[in-house]
Amino acid sequence: MAPMIRTIAMPGDTNPAGDIFGGWLMAQMDLAAGNAAARRARGRCATVNVEGMTFHRPVHVGDEVSLYARILSVGRTSLRIQVEAWRRERHSDLRERVTEAAFTFVALDETGRPRPVPAEGS
Repeated sequence: MAPMIRTIAMPGDTNPAGDIFGGWLMAQMDLAAGNAAARRARGRCATVNVEGMTFHRPVHVGDEVSLYARILSVGRTSLRIQVEAWRRERHSDLRERVTEAAFTFVALDETGRPRPVPAEGS
């Protein structure tokens, strides 16, 4: 999997229990998948589906969060991208996988309508 984003979980990203809010982590994953989709489709893409998100471990304030993505499949106008989120404690080298999910994107033209994904290498 290719690295897409690395960020630090901050206090403003917490839920009422003090853990990092799952919605924040999902947004980071969507950004990572969107980056991979836009690069492969060479243009604007929109998220249309997220499947299989399970949170294995919590993320804490100060943790470094790394997002990795790989393209699972490319259709005529869509791309399916697997994203994994990993955490590293601020003062440690120990890394743990936090969650993963498959994101589906549709390539869009300048009017917001679906467009074909270019062939790889063209």
